[in-house]
Amino acid sequence: MKIVFATNNQSKLKEVREIIPIGIEILSLKDIGFFDEIKETGTSYEENAQIKTKYISNKYSIDCFADDSGLEVPCLNGAPGIYSARFAGTPKNDINNIKKLKEKLKKKTKPLAYFKTVISLNINKENIFFKGKIKGYISKETKGINGFGYDPIFIPDGYDKTFGEISSKIKNKISHRSIAIRKLVEFIKKNFF
Repeated sequence: MKIVFATNNQSKLKEVREIIPIGIEILSLKDIGFFDEIKETGTSYEENAQIKTKYISNKYSIDCFADDSGLEVPCLNGAPGIYSARFAGTPKNDINNIKKLKEKLKKKTKPLAYFKTVISLNINKENIFFKGKIKGYISKETKGINGFGYDPIFIPDGYDKTFGEISSKIKNKISHRSIAIRKLVEFIKKNFF
C-alpha cells in the first residue's frame, strides 16, 4: 500500500518512515510533485492537520495523512502549542524558538511540558484522527544533536536525557508522534489489509 505523508518537514518524514512497518510505503510531497507550502490557518491541531490532508486529497485524488504537532507548557497557558514551529516568528527557526521558550521559563525549575500530535488521515474520502501525547519537562540546558524542533530541551518522563540526546530508536518507541502513528497503522492494517 502507498500513502502520502503531507509534510515538507524532512525530519518528520524520516522519523515516520522509520516507524511505519514494511508493507506501507510512505510517499513524500516531493514524490508526487508538490513543492508548495500549505498554510496552516486552523485554530487547533486537528484543523491544521486536516487542512493539509484535504488539500492534497482534493488536488491529487490520493490517500494521504498529515500531522500537526506542538509543545505545550502549562505554566505558559499551553504555549507555544499550535504555534510551536513559528514561536519566535517567521521564517521557522528551531534555535530561535528554543531561545524564546527558555527566556520565558528562566525563573522556572523543571517546568512541566507535553508534546502532542494529531494525525489526520484522508482515506477512501473519509477523514479519521489519531492522537499522541507524551509528558515530560523542559531542560534548563539545550542538549543533544538528534531530532529536531524542541527535542534538545524536552526530557520525557522516566528519562534523564532530552529527545536530542536519546537515539531515534528509543524516541520512535515513546514519542507523541510514534503513539499516533501506531494508531494509524493499526487502523490501516485492520481495514485495508
